[in-house]
Amino acid sequence: MFDTRPDREAEVALVGRSNVGKSTLMRELTGHSFDTGGKPGVTREPNHYDWGPEDFVITDLPGFGFMSGVHEDHREQIKTNIVRYLEEYAEHVLVAILVVDGKSVIDIIDRHSGPDEIPYDVEMFHFLRDLGIPTVVAVNKMDKVDDRDERLDDLCDRLGLLPPWKQWQETIAPISAKNGTIDPLNETVRDHLHEQKRDDLFKFF
Repeated sequence: MFDTRPDREAEVALVGRSNVGKSTLMRELTGHSFDTGGKPGVTREPNHYDWGPEDFVITDLPGFGFMSGVHEDHREQIKTNIVRYLEEYAEHVLVAILVVDGKSVIDIIDRHSGPDEIPYDVEMFHFLRDLGIPTVVAVNKMDKVDDRDERLDDLCDRLGLLPPWKQWQETIAPISAKNGTIDPLNETVRDHLHEQKRDDLFKFF
């Protein structure tokens, strides 16, 4: 997963489960098409998108978690590779975007919560923050959600952020990538870039 990365200083990385719309979001951000599939786990290698003169890359990391037809050992290897990638390039990643499916994320987190289990999404959120990477949770597919505020409050609760969600707008960004509704994410990413004195990258968001 390391040898495909362009030699760029600054990076924004997209992470998340399979089939949450990461590649669709990547296409929306870059205007460039990537393989998106109805089947989870289509993205097995990182997709990097960089601009010739700019010292900047956006990376769509492979989806983690359940993938139909993919052996558990391979799923675990993908997750390990993602963790290693993020550890390796943490100092270059200006913002990590953790993409979740607004319609199903609460059910998935609750299903995998137990005394011996931390849900992937929650684990990844805290892992990114532990690495010191500013992290935005892009709550995708919000066009399919009726109880918007309640759902976002519940997500904050699961992530260990005290609801209401509106006090976490630098962390929680409700979007619908398929419909091109990603302004809340762009604004949040810009805030983080500004804090790191990288206003020069605003044109990408």
